[in-house]
Amino acid sequence: MSKRDTSRTMNIVRKGMGRRYRAEKRFKRIGLVAIIFSLSCLATLFISIIGNGHTAFLQTVVKMDIYLDPAEFDPESLNRADYQGTIKKALRTMFPQVTSRGDKKKLYAMISTGATFQLMDVIKQTPDLIGTTISLWVPADDDVDMFMKGYIRRDVEETDRRLNDLQISWIDALAHDGRIKKRFNTTFFTSGDSREPELAGIWGATCGSFYTLLITLLLSFPVGVAAAVYLEEFAPKNRFTDLIEVNINNLAAVPSIVFGLLGLAVFLNLFGLPRSSPLVGGLVLTLMTLPTIIIASRAALKSVPPSVREAALSVGASKTQMVSHHVLPLALPGMLTGTIIGMAQALGETAPLLMIGMVAFIVDIPGGLQDPSTVLPVQIFLWADSPERAFLEKTSAAIMVLLAFLVTMNAVAVFLRKKFERRW
Repeated sequence: MSKRDTSRTMNIVRKGMGRRYRAEKRFKRIGLVAIIFSLSCLATLFISIIGNGHTAFLQTVVKMDIYLDPAEFDPESLNRADYQGTIKKALRTMFPQVTSRGDKKKLYAMISTGATFQLMDVIKQTPDLIGTTISLWVPADDDVDMFMKGYIRRDVEETDRRLNDLQISWIDALAHDGRIKKRFNTTFFTSGDSREPELAGIWGATCGSFYTLLITLLLSFPVGVAAAVYLEEFAPKNRFTDLIEVNINNLAAVPSIVFGLLGLAVFLNLFGLPRSSPLVGGLVLTLMTLPTIIIASRAALKSVPPSVREAALSVGASKTQMVSHHVLPLALPGMLTGTIIGMAQALGETAPLLMIGMVAFIVDIPGGLQDPSTVLPVQIFLWADSPERAFLEKTSAAIMVLLAFLVTMNAVAVFLRKKFERRW
């Protein structure tokens, strides 16, 4: 080949390499832009949720001096006492200038109905307080709470806000006397759902989620692991097992609401199990998470080197002993990781639980597997559909709690994988 041809060939190669290098740089830039865009969207989501929900962890309370008139409270019949009337009388004492019926109604509306139950609990716990004047911090109404948090502004027209100028002047008077403040909202973590935003909490939904996930874990983990062990170690390779494997993979992609329809038709209509109970919810979520656990468990079993199986069999172990004593312990970390991921997926599910009635308004805290209950994602769904502004911050705060649970479960899965993973 002549020098001219060689030079021409080298120029062609250089141009081709230049194009490849430029294409590689463009690909890297596109990937970097995609990552930055994804992180920006995620950051925007988190900032929006935290910005709307962080105020839900604070609650506005009002200090009231309440005289417990012995004529109103009989220690033998405290359940029949007029606690609401006592609260109203204390409010009239604090604002004696309020005389008209309409103004009194607006004054009473500034205190939450939860103050009545709080006063009842205090008197029942300490009946000796009857006949004395007590100072009690009671929850304010949600409109007052929104005003204190800056969501209701005083500089807008009176007709465009839920508090009128007179009510705002009463709030200013309470603030001047040090009788109104914001404190940590323990009610949000210790109470069930309520029609009143200031009294609503996530404890009922949290208990419902716990019982539901408990049933899901107790059923899905042993069944999923057993199915994976059989398919991977014992099942013959034929058309029947191939059909089972294809169906398991297909079930992992089935929309979750289909499992809800299955639970409605089988567990509720056919077997007559209690509606809206964690028992039925756990059974439905078990069906939904089984494909995920089986696929992850099979992958963990496949990762165990064949030499482990051959060594166990060569020293006289049976196939069952080989699997239970050698293969299964080595694959267990991967199985646990897949199970935790499946449970995290179940924790965030809403659609299948809506189909079995867990969307009902449940005030009481569930005390067992068959009590009516709801779960955190459904509670978020219910609050998001409420028109009150106070429920918006409750929704965002509940999302923050749910995300914290999900991040924790995924972090545990990563930790287990890193701690027990063996590299062959």
